[in-house]
Amino acid sequence: MKKHNFNAGPSILPREVIEETAKAVLDFQGEGLSILEISHRAKYFQPVVDEAVALFKELLNIPEGYSVIFLGGGASTQFCMVPFNLFEKKAAYLNTGVWAKKAMKEAKGFGEVVEVASSADANYTFIPKGWTIPTDADYFHITTNNTIYGTEILEDFDSPIPMVADMSSDIFSRPIDVSKYAIIYGGAQKNLAPAGVTFVIIRNDVLGKVSRYIPTMLNYQTHIDNGSMFNTPPVLPIYTALLNLRYLKAHGGVAAMEKKNIEKANLLYNAIDNSKMFVGTAQKESRSRMNICFVMKDEYKQYEEEFLKFATSKGMVGIKGHRSVGGFRASCYNALPIESVQALIDCMKEFEASKL
Repeated sequence: MKKHNFNAGPSILPREVIEETAKAVLDFQGEGLSILEISHRAKYFQPVVDEAVALFKELLNIPEGYSVIFLGGGASTQFCMVPFNLFEKKAAYLNTGVWAKKAMKEAKGFGEVVEVASSADANYTFIPKGWTIPTDADYFHITTNNTIYGTEILEDFDSPIPMVADMSSDIFSRPIDVSKYAIIYGGAQKNLAPAGVTFVIIRNDVLGKVSRYIPTMLNYQTHIDNGSMFNTPPVLPIYTALLNLRYLKAHGGVAAMEKKNIEKANLLYNAIDNSKMFVGTAQKESRSRMNICFVMKDEYKQYEEEFLKFATSKGMVGIKGHRSVGGFRASCYNALPIESVQALIDCMKEFEASKL
């Protein structure tokens, strides 16, 4: 039975990327060694990092004056790394979900944090509007896609102060204007690579302005100066990231991914909106293309567990919603084919027909 992978992360990767990674696990570039056992200082690994950085810059059209580095620790480590490097007196945060709230919590350990807006009172079902960025803050932080609640920021804001974005779950899913950001970071395990590597895009001129001591490993400049090689980097995920970046380029780049992602999201949201049994949880103007969250209408709530078992029997993987939202979540990252979205829709329609 074919599996349809809707996992929220670690998540689906292109099959050819997985197969090429598997070959490298057995023998990396004909060297007679697995990529799991090569030295990151080996002459044949440095080109992997160099090409991955170059493809990052090419695919995202990153301007001059920016660095791209690969780190460990996940996006959660960036929650403290950002304020360590940028926070002097005050920081501003847009609170749009669990991960935004966690990032804000870490920043509060460094001083005053302004919450410019929040949708917490509505269980994060929308992206707030009409807020003002305080011009006296050192930076403004946003989380562009909220995996748990299924909301997404689909524009690049104009900010009067350096803007920082956690793009863990929507990087490479749409074109972005990198010039509007001081830092973009994210865990790679959604649209880029297996878990274990974190990417950071940094505008170089925002660094070196805080008066505090920054621990060596938490100082962005350390990793920029050493080309992501200050300590042993996550070799395997970086290599898979390179393979995936090559795949993205060969398949039309970020613009082509956005077109497919819009098509997939529209298909599933239309099915939800026209269903008698299912209903979306996020407000329509804030809906995520990456993580589509839905529940059963109140009169059919008793069927949620039964539908989950039914869908699983049909090959749907990872569609159970987060415990804070309930219901279901279909994560539709770049590598998910539209055929999987249609299979889920067919599954929903079949179940609905059996109960109504």
